[in-house]
Amino acid sequence: MAQDLKVRYSDKDLEEFRGLIEEKMEKAQKHLELLKSSYMNDGNNGTDDTSPTFKAFEEGSETMSKEANTQLAIRQEKFIRDLKNALLRIENKTYGICRVTGKLINKERLKLVPHATLSIEAKNMQK
Repeated sequence: MAQDLKVRYSDKDLEEFRGLIEEKMEKAQKHLELLKSSYMNDGNNGTDDTSPTFKAFEEGSETMSKEANTQLAIRQEKFIRDLKNALLRIENKTYGICRVTGKLINKERLKLVPHATLSIEAKNMQK
């Protein structure tokens, strides 16, 4: 019977992590849209992109190759996918459990890397 009881984060903790992940996902989506618009920009500038911040970003992106922007967008898409998977683990109540050791991943680690699936212990075993 004791084996049926899995150590997991409480529902309250899971909700806290859900909020953190959703916030990160929103920022990641905005960043991805910015990356995509910068390498799909046809040079037709409207009045909405006249802010100094946008101009600085645009000038910087002109010097960055389209390939580098594409790579950044791919990484951002993977990050968003990892965050979505973390939300699924919250739904399943398996979030925060190391997929190698079966132990809880340290809460501080999850706050920094909310999509982590490995504890530091398991990560170090990979080296």
